[in-house]
Amino acid sequence: MPTTRSATRKWPVWKRHPEPAMALLAESAAMLNAGTSPAPLPKAAVRIIGIDPGSLRTGYGIIESDASGQLRHIAHGCLNVSGQPFLERIGAIYHELKQVIGDTQPNVAAIEQVFMARNADSALKLGQARGAALVALLEAGLPVHEYTALQIKKAAVGGGHAAKEQVQSMVRWLLKLSENPQADAADALACAICHAHHASTQQRWQLAASR
Repeated sequence: MPTTRSATRKWPVWKRHPEPAMALLAESAAMLNAGTSPAPLPKAAVRIIGIDPGSLRTGYGIIESDASGQLRHIAHGCLNVSGQPFLERIGAIYHELKQVIGDTQPNVAAIEQVFMARNADSALKLGQARGAALVALLEAGLPVHEYTALQIKKAAVGGGHAAKEQVQSMVRWLLKLSENPQADAADALACAICHAHHASTQQRWQLAASR
């Protein structure tokens, strides 16, 4: 079940922060008078759900990212399905994640890619757990983006080989949490942060290419 959730209303950025919006409108008017195209108005915040899949514990984290790149924590938690038969675990991951999606209403999803484990049985179980999570995300109609553990750690911490404790501490700092999130939830939040950074960079490249 979702934890540490904060209720939020999806006010557009320019309603929450009128001063930057007024400045942007003034700049746009000046550019129109000069015969150039104005910068686009800020868009409403995008809600991202990050997933750290696991056959025993699947972490999830939901954040919002606005047009200026500011991040806001919405919810995070861990679906602990250990102690059940394997097939029941797979079903529980799907059903519980489906409920989280329904409760938090994300716009887009990010999930960690499966790495090649030394133990083939563990890799197979991880892949099946990840598949259950993917079905829940796709069934909800969410665009899904995949990132490697290296990409996620680089985006959240700055180093691709950061320890779990470093990820927890940096996620806490970036999202202004009162304490370090549980390890699996921290990885899921880091995955969501990774997508927020990648999406922001892609938008800047597209804007630059259109000029």
